[in-house]
Amino acid sequence: MKKTYEWKSDLSELIQSYIAEKQMCGFKFIAQERELKHFDEYYFQMGYNGIRLTKPMVNNYIYDSVFDRKSTYYAKERVLHCFGEFLCSHGYKSYIVPIKSRSLKRTTHTPYIFSKEELKRFFVAIDTYPYTSFTNRNRIDPVLFRLLYGSGLRISEALNIQCRDVDFASGTLTIRHAKNNKNRLVPVSKSLNDRFNALYQDVHKFSDGNTYFFISPQGGRLDISTAYCRFRDYLVKAGISHTDSGPRMHDLRHTYAVHCFKRWVLSGQELTNILPYLAAYMGHSDFRATQYYLRLTADLYPDILAKTELAFAYIIPEGGDVDES
Repeated sequence: MKKTYEWKSDLSELIQSYIAEKQMCGFKFIAQERELKHFDEYYFQMGYNGIRLTKPMVNNYIYDSVFDRKSTYYAKERVLHCFGEFLCSHGYKSYIVPIKSRSLKRTTHTPYIFSKEELKRFFVAIDTYPYTSFTNRNRIDPVLFRLLYGSGLRISEALNIQCRDVDFASGTLTIRHAKNNKNRLVPVSKSLNDRFNALYQDVHKFSDGNTYFFISPQGGRLDISTAYCRFRDYLVKAGISHTDSGPRMHDLRHTYAVHCFKRWVLSGQELTNILPYLAAYMGHSDFRATQYYLRLTADLYPDILAKTELAFAYIIPEGGDVDES
């Protein structure tokens, strides 16, 4: 049985109030709560008293080990920076930790963009996979993987969908607590909505609203590692080579975005108007990741670059940072 943490320091009541405030705002705040418990222990063990955060105190806590990674420093900086602001907002004097350890995430990975022919073979492989009574893959996977390509959802977003999040009447999905703790509505095509409806009738006749839509045989959420193993099986069956660099399940999301841009460019759509919609649909926090897909589309399909570079060159970025999740 998991042991309940016993708060110790003079800061403990305010720390708990801060955590409760964040959770009431909809944040999960799990890792941050764990870090604040460590800080509570540190504050108590070091003999600090009263309600205060000083520069030497927090620097000693954050940078206590030269062996910690920069990402560890960054996580501590963020937590104590925000907690310091919380103290100030409640009338206490507090040192505000500067956030200086963040480094831009730069990826060298080149996304694998499936061709239309490869996608056809991939979905045929899923639909014709030999029946097994030990798992529910034959019922779940044809819908799950069509959703990943047909909507560009992250795999974690898809697997977190519950029955209450599916609105068959409007053909929309509610994606809750996604990246950056944002909720969003995602419309799906009629054919995909029909598949969702059929799967619901087949699997969820007696489920309640909190049941995960892509349910595991044990009744919980289908595990990401299980979905990835099945993904690898379908690639092999479809004759699509897999290496250390991919394809990955996340490449279905990349493929969705690139195929959208290709279709819009060839149909003469105004990309400057479409970018915000695609960014919102895919759950991007800003336009940088969406613009990356425009650059990737131009690189993969040079024959359509001439249609975009005169009118839209200023929004086609050079290679660089990309939203990988």
